[in-house]
Amino acid sequence: MDETSLKFIFQLVLASVLGLLIGVERWRKGKPAGMRTFALVALGSALFTILSVEGFKNLGFANIDPSRVAANIVLGVGFLGAGIIFLKGGNVRGITTAAVVWICAAIGMAVGLKMYLIAVSATILALIILVVIRRLESELSPIRAGDNEDENV
Repeated sequence: MDETSLKFIFQLVLASVLGLLIGVERWRKGKPAGMRTFALVALGSALFTILSVEGFKNLGFANIDPSRVAANIVLGVGFLGAGIIFLKGGNVRGITTAAVVWICAAIGMAVGLKMYLIAVSATILALIILVVIRRLESELSPIRAGDNEDENV
């Protein structure tokens, strides 16, 4: 195995681990998408990004635009997120989980572009938002405590 392949494998493992960390928080809260989902979203996004940037270099294609793959990752993740959002009892459910799927894809893309500090920082920020802000919402609005994934329709 050559050094380049090892670097790509490192990127895939890192993206998976960062997605898994976010997935643990969602899984612990009993949300519709959990550890495997978030690890796979980050892994897939990293893989597509690596392929779009590196995969065509040696094939002689001069007019390849890697941003087209990035745009389609966002589009595909949008469909996945839409499947997570649903209506229950007059409330929209799953909005936060869908947003986290979207963020997880961006984290995977950052890893695929070798922007490791940005990917790790985004993971930490996402976890802070999910954990700390949930507690803050509970303290500020006891009526909605534990129910902050709902949005009244």
